[in-house]
Amino acid sequence: MSSPAPTNAALVQAARQSDPNAWKHLVERYDGMIRDICRAYRLDRSEVDDLRQTVWMRAVEHLDRLHDPQRIGSWLARVARNECLRMLQQAARVQPRDGELFESLPDTRESPDEQALASERRRIVHNAIVTLSPRDRALLDMLYHQSEPSYTDIGEALNMPIGSIGPTRGRVLERLRRCDGVVDFVAAG
Repeated sequence: MSSPAPTNAALVQAARQSDPNAWKHLVERYDGMIRDICRAYRLDRSEVDDLRQTVWMRAVEHLDRLHDPQRIGSWLARVARNECLRMLQQAARVQPRDGELFESLPDTRESPDEQALASERRRIVHNAIVTLSPRDRALLDMLYHQSEPSYTDIGEALNMPIGSIGPTRGRVLERLRRCDGVVDFVAAG
């Protein structure tokens, strides 16, 4: 079994000491979220790439000022949104548009923040689930991905007494809640 992933606080501490592996882990962990936030603002590919670089540059510049290293993901998301808005405001000054046309059309899409939060939620839950044992993952898969499986079917498939399925599910979900980032995300959401 592989070693547990380092916590955000540990990665930030190491990155503050110029550890290239810490930066690599932070980029692997959060670059996709940053990209998704930028895409949610309907920016083209080159703008997304520029903004991702800008966000990471801000991280390098301001990492020492981060008050709660465990919440670096939230901080990076806020920086990404701010940079996207700044870029869009600058573009709006240059490109004239018909304001009446835009105001008359209702926007039925999820907001960029909602899209980014959903993407982040999926990433956090996925990362937490892969830390579970194969049996725990199989139980969750049967309970939540199959259409209404019976406890009898689950018990037979996992060689588990029917009476222990509910309590086992509760313990598995509690382990997920304790995984790095899941509690913070649920508390913030």
